[in-house]
Amino acid sequence: MQEVSAAQRLAFWGIPIAVAVLGLKMLAWWLTGSVALLSDGLESIVNVVAAIIAYAVIGYAAKPADADHPFGHHKAEYFSAVVEGVLIVVAALLIVFEAIPAILSPRLPQTPALGLAVNLLAGVVNAIWAYVLIRAGRAYRSPALSADGHHIMSDVVTSAGVLVGLVLAIASGYAVLDPLLAVLVACNILYEGWKVIARSIDGLMDRAVSEDEEAAITQAITAHAAGSLGVHALKTRQAGTAIFVEFHMVVPATMSVGEAHDICDRLEDSIREVNRGAKITIHVEPEGEKAHGIRVKVVEGVKK
Repeated sequence: MQEVSAAQRLAFWGIPIAVAVLGLKMLAWWLTGSVALLSDGLESIVNVVAAIIAYAVIGYAAKPADADHPFGHHKAEYFSAVVEGVLIVVAALLIVFEAIPAILSPRLPQTPALGLAVNLLAGVVNAIWAYVLIRAGRAYRSPALSADGHHIMSDVVTSAGVLVGLVLAIASGYAVLDPLLAVLVACNILYEGWKVIARSIDGLMDRAVSEDEEAAITQAITAHAAGSLGVHALKTRQAGTAIFVEFHMVVPATMSVGEAHDICDRLEDSIREVNRGAKITIHVEPEGEKAHGIRVKVVEGVKK
């Protein structure tokens, strides 16, 4: 629960930070009249909505399991990421809508130096916050925080591109570069939105843990399976912040239930050393039933 609370606190602070960055970017647009800066600001509206949704969903996902949801509410975070991806697509369409008239009647930005400085400040704030969210999303296994962080980082790249493009437009005198840059921003946003949606759908489809994580689990099992004859049928899946591990363990047919239970306890402890909070299920099989194979799968508190 401590990790979940930390994730919720980060999600909460994401709301005022997103609002502040939005304010800075819209101020930059108001100072300059740049369509490219407007496109950057429209994307930040998505950040505000996404931050609100992430905070609500992370709180819901932290609810304990109940009769209707015996495996918990962890997957709720994926819905937040899907919604964020859809909002990103909407923002891209709005940017194109604003850019097309400007391409037909281009004009150079007003008071460019001040506007670019304000937008640069917004980009720096976003970069720091994106770094914090990406690290936290990885540490807490939070798809909502991770999606938010990656989206904001793409926003940082977009802002950097906008700044460089506007400097070139002002230096060259080609005003049409401003709206054309906005269209490029929209294309980048569409690509990032697709990646966010794809990652979330992958999570909803019960994707296995990463190869490194599975290798660590396998090593933990191998190192602490003494007394058994081997394990097999290892399966893993990640659902939001939770990891589920399941496998079969073969034991001598004459082994007592208590002895098999002790081995299961030892294996569960070893797995949780590399994946704290893992939900583990171990199916115990007597020798001769399915004694071949060397892989396992686990879900918390289930020993047969």
